Amino acid sequence: MSLSKFFILCVLHQRPMHGYDVARAVEATTNGCCSPTEGTIYPVLREFEEGGYLTAASEVVSGRERKVYTLTDKGRAAFKVAVEAWMDVTRCLVDAEKMIAAAPLTTGASGCCSTAP
Repeated sequence: MSLSKFFILCVLHQRPMHGYDVARAVEATTNGCCSPTEGTIYPVLREFEEGGYLTAASEVVSGRERKVYTLTDKGRAAFKVAVEAWMDVTRCLVDAEKMIAAAPLTTGASGCCSTAP
């Protein structure tokens, strides 16, 4: 799962929200590191809705109709799996950081990120 999709699930795990709020929440959650556009957010929200990971309900706010997205049980389960997968990646990154700190850069080094056979 891409980080963009992960962060969308993450913010929707906190509370239901509409697309603009999702984009702003992802940006705030990542301290501006990930700043999704409408062109990124809405296709993912549509994909998640079609996959049964979230539901969309229309509401009128200040005379404008908006869709409010809410994670389903399937979406919450997918978020849990995604967290576990990204934690595996995080452990690999931490191990790589330790390798770099412990030894000078060499070729053919082994480890979780090694491309050597």
